[in-house]
Amino acid sequence: MKLSKNKINSMFDSISNEYDFLNNIITFGGHVKWKNDIVKIARENNPKTILDIATGTADIAIRFSEIENSKIIGIDISSKMLDVGREKIQNKDLVKRVILKKGDAENLEFDSNSFDIISIGYGVRNFENLERGLKESFRVLSAKGKLIILETSIPANVLIRFVFNIYTSLFIRFISSIFSKNPKAYTYLEKSAKKFPSGNDFANILIGTGFKNVKIIPKLFGASTIYVASK
Repeated sequence: MKLSKNKINSMFDSISNEYDFLNNIITFGGHVKWKNDIVKIARENNPKTILDIATGTADIAIRFSEIENSKIIGIDISSKMLDVGREKIQNKDLVKRVILKKGDAENLEFDSNSFDIISIGYGVRNFENLERGLKESFRVLSAKGKLIILETSIPANVLIRFVFNIYTSLFIRFISSIFSKNPKAYTYLEKSAKKFPSGNDFANILIGTGFKNVKIIPKLFGASTIYVASK
């Protein structure tokens, strides 16, 4: 299930003001720990330059400010998501540490080998052209850099997968129908999560686009997964 960039842009613009609130409810706050895990993994590289792709409301980009002496850039195609992110950055007095730009993951404006860390939190499944987006990340990643991706995934355990499917089909739709101005957006996010390759399937896609040393770190019984890859 794929949407064009324009439709993805419009969809996230429409849910920008509610996104953080609903993300907390839908993940039961779990996304906070998983994003902190991304920072811990990134810190191991002692990065000086960090790019957060599909930064949205800058949740991960802001967390990267905990890494001293690092330059952080977040990009997203949704202007309204970025507006929410800029307000959060200003409120935390991080304007000099975290820079947000409107940008396309599949056509990055940066020079090759520019970033020690590239992160993508719940964004790759929305790429219009997954291979092109990953190849662009590979291009701008430094020689010893790491790509860290947090994405929804399908639990391997049959029983857990059954519960997961009920949860995503019923609970998320119910919650979004109450709190969202655009419940259809969450229907798309739910359906795309089920169809997007996960685990070894996604790891093989990363390898196919040039990455190596791919690590798979399941979260919440495999309902989300962190992937770590090097250049």
